[in-house]
Amino acid sequence: MTRILPALALVLLLFSSMAGSALAQGFEAQQSALDKRLEGALEQLSKERTRIAREKLPLSKDVSKLESEVASLRKQRERFQKVQDSSTIDLASLRKQVGALGDQDEFIKSRLGEFLRDFEGRLNIAELPRYEALTEAAKLSDKNVNLDAEAKRDTQVAVVAAALERLRDQLGGQRFEGEALGPDGVLTQGKFLALGPSVFYVSDDGSVSGLVENQLNAADPVVVRLPAVHDVALAGVAGSGAGRLPLDPTLGKALKVVKARKTVGEYIADGGVVGYVILALGFAALLLTTFKAIEILGFPVAGHESVDEILDDLAEGSQAAAAKRAAEIEGVAGEMLQTGVRHAGESRSVLEELLFEKVLRVRPTLERFLPFLAITAAAAPLLGLLGTVIGMINTFQLITIFGTGDAKSLSSGISEALMTTALGLVVAIPTLILHGALSRMAKRKLGLLEELSVAFVNGIDVLRGSGARS
Repeated sequence: MTRILPALALVLLLFSSMAGSALAQGFEAQQSALDKRLEGALEQLSKERTRIAREKLPLSKDVSKLESEVASLRKQRERFQKVQDSSTIDLASLRKQVGALGDQDEFIKSRLGEFLRDFEGRLNIAELPRYEALTEAAKLSDKNVNLDAEAKRDTQVAVVAAALERLRDQLGGQRFEGEALGPDGVLTQGKFLALGPSVFYVSDDGSVSGLVENQLNAADPVVVRLPAVHDVALAGVAGSGAGRLPLDPTLGKALKVVKARKTVGEYIADGGVVGYVILALGFAALLLTTFKAIEILGFPVAGHESVDEILDDLAEGSQAAAAKRAAEIEGVAGEMLQTGVRHAGESRSVLEELLFEKVLRVRPTLERFLPFLAITAAAAPLLGLLGTVIGMINTFQLITIFGTGDAKSLSSGISEALMTTALGLVVAIPTLILHGALSRMAKRKLGLLEELSVAFVNGIDVLRGSGARS
């Protein structure tokens, strides 16, 4: 075993020496190959450097030229940017101006349309035929496709020019031909005389003259006659174009007020059937009030002097004289005192009952018909309210049939509704006051009778007391 180990070590040493020599030879071969590659690379590098050095100058010139071009383009871009910004600002300003002009155009258009509507409203019905073609063309200009914006505007401005010309004519007055309805409803040909807001008319034959007004449901001007004193002046102005015309500072309202005035009968007729019922009730109440006033005022009541004289006769023991004096007193008071004289010897309670019976018997006479007056005062406003409801029902029925455009057809129902209420209050208020006055008068008469009976009974008690003491 010990001999084998040294042998192995010797083998390994020989093998390592042989391997080292082989490796050394390999390294040298590799070193030689690398040196050759290095020399080739250096040579290639030298060639590239030479080429780069040869091409660097032209490239530098090209780069410098391109940089100059870039700087020039950059300055040009900045200049264009400024121009663009300035153009953008100008465009925004122009757009703003265009928008303002558009708003101004719309404002002028709306004002012209409003002026057109106002102009038609200010025209008298006699002037409508003169300006009808002009106003219709202006109203239809917006829908006319054959007209451009300027032509449409000129059509509307023509109305303004016509309005100014009309205003100048009205300051001095103007005269023009036309047709109008006379008061009898006959259409006549004649001349219109316009001075300010007033328009007059004179027919060619001179049979119709007066003030022109527009009436509901009338397509033509209607002539309202003026006092005859103005006919000659109107005819003179219509013939010569110069003269004096009547002036109405109320602009026709005074004539309308006069025409709107109604008589009492017309007001009553507006109330309809309910109005007549209220008036009949009020007339009956008036008759009963007159009757009751006469009855109550004529009801006789004796004074305290008469009672004292009768008591003096009884104190003297002359019952016949006291009865005669009581018979001379008229009315229920005399009957009550006669009853008191006949039963002067009765007890106080019996005497009071006898006298109070006379008072109770006369009470229905004094208070009769007064409840009817109270009922009338309460029922008249209710009847007026009934008439108001009926009138409003009729009004709504007319609205259903004719609509709200015909005011004349609605006036009957409204008049009935208002007049019945007024009539009801006119009847109720005086009736209520008179009923209160008559009731107070009747109570006053009854109070005097009661006072008279109490005075008589107390006087009898005094006489009985003095007789017992004597």
